[in-house]
Amino acid sequence: MCGRFAFYSPDDAVVRLFDVAEMTDVGSGYNLAPTQLVPVLRASDTGLRRVDGLRWGLVPFWAKDKAIGNRMINARAETVAEKPAFRQAFRRRRCLVLANGFYEWKRLGDKKQPYYITREDGEPFAMAGLWESWRDRAATDPEVVETCTIITTTPNPLMAAIHQRMPVILDPSPVAEWLDPGAAVEALTPLLRPYDGDGLVAVPVGTSVNNSRNQGAELIEPAGAVIRA
Repeated sequence: MCGRFAFYSPDDAVVRLFDVAEMTDVGSGYNLAPTQLVPVLRASDTGLRRVDGLRWGLVPFWAKDKAIGNRMINARAETVAEKPAFRQAFRRRRCLVLANGFYEWKRLGDKKQPYYITREDGEPFAMAGLWESWRDRAATDPEVVETCTIITTTPNPLMAAIHQRMPVILDPSPVAEWLDPGAAVEALTPLLRPYDGDGLVAVPVGTSVNNSRNQGAELIEPAGAVIRA
């Protein structure tokens, strides 16, 4: 599961790394949580890439109540192509959720130690995601709500010591294929694998991150020895 992450890179870093043509006022912070706005990279109708702030927690287009999104913050790679809540978005509405790192908790006896998993060079990375556009059809003037979810998979060796799941992290090379709404599902499924690239580290951090109201760079300060792959 990926239930909390951080994004704080400046716009120029995102433009440089992901070839972004336009950025709106996106969600950023050191402790982003479900239902908040988070930074999502999508391909526009013209094919240009743009980053928007979308509500974290996917609301399927057929849902009667947007509260269902509170339970849809993650989609499992193993079932995303078949689950009714995700299969249409997987075929046509794929995106990338941008992050500088994500948090996971390792159980140590009766306590849980939070870790911040990030790139050692500090650069942002892209987590495979899906997005949806939802309207309350029962309303006279329906609000349009755009939402997203993060796809998770089995852990790589670094994460296996901490948790049994991790977000799907995409290298730059398959980004164009992932964002292409015409890409075949069969070609996309092999991308949903544990990250095998170098450079990720797991940083033990303080328990202040447990409360999503806490923000600030102090949340990612090391509270112990950094774990490297």
